[in-house]
Amino acid sequence: QVQLVESGGGLVQPGGSLRLSCAAVGSILSINAMGWYRQAPGKQRELVATITRGGNTKYADSVKGRFTVSRGNAKNTVYLQMNSVKPEDTAVYYCNGDPPRLGWGKGTLVTVSS
Repeated sequence: QVQLVESGGGLVQPGGSLRLSCAAVGSILSINAMGWYRQAPGKQRELVATITRGGNTKYADSVKGRFTVSRGNAKNTVYLQMNSVKPEDTAVYYCNGDPPRLGWGKGTLVTVSS
């Protein structure tokens, strides 16, 4: 099975920027859309951004205009550029297909705090 490894999280101040990376060990070319999900403490996991094999992107209203999802040239890496972050962006961030069909990785924790 494909393994997903998220990285790039950390502590960032409100208004700051952070770039998350999702490395897929194994091919994900058969998955039409890859997405970034996040889960805050005590809340459900939510889909925040997706990108298709053709490069089409979609965003949740809560992050539109602030986050940008992209793929690496090799198509086995997905990025999430987070700009103008807010405390409510604090969560563990995961990547997976949309709809999710792969095993969940450990995620990467993003903490937005001053």
